[in-house]
Amino acid sequence: MERSNYLKQIRNRIQESSQGSVFITSDFLDIANTQVVNQALSRLTKEKLILRVMRGIYEFPKYSEFLEEFVAPDPNKVAEAIARNYGWTIVPNGNTALNQLGLSTQVPSVWSYVSDGTYKSYKYDHISIEFKRTTNREITQISYKSALVIQGLKKLGKNNLKDSIFKLNVMLDDQEKEKLLIESQRATSWIYEAIKKMIKGGG
Repeated sequence: MERSNYLKQIRNRIQESSQGSVFITSDFLDIANTQVVNQALSRLTKEKLILRVMRGIYEFPKYSEFLEEFVAPDPNKVAEAIARNYGWTIVPNGNTALNQLGLSTQVPSVWSYVSDGTYKSYKYDHISIEFKRTTNREITQISYKSALVIQGLKKLGKNNLKDSIFKLNVMLDDQEKEKLLIESQRATSWIYEAIKKMIKGGG
């Protein structure tokens, strides 16, 4: 197949995605090999269809009608793309987890994640992203939402849960609560007891 056809397929896939989507080379390896994909992404960057966030990470920019400008890449999507590139499982932790759960409106100074990979940190456009290795039992064989809630509660601490537990009880649907109750048995005992109280006692 001619390279122009590969380029067209890659361009179409990007344009059919939602604005703000973040891509890595391997997202297109079903279309062409690494060299061809990288050349296509480089060309599409020059055409300004996509934005190069950092080496090997590209965004289909999102335009804000309200701001009348393109908005900065979502750090969470960038983190997910990095993890996808390395084959890691990641979950936001600390203030990042609270932000993602809606338990804090504060924008993290560093977007932090626990992973089953190695420690790494990245910077782009004044945004810092860090990955910290954690024990597998905290993130593997457990749903993303359950892991996120557990990380959020860990950040809040045992004595600062009351308001957040109420918010989580309202926020989670019955299926998420049922899964959380089962999966949180692997967490620290006080976290499991707080979750059990929230779900069985309604808050």
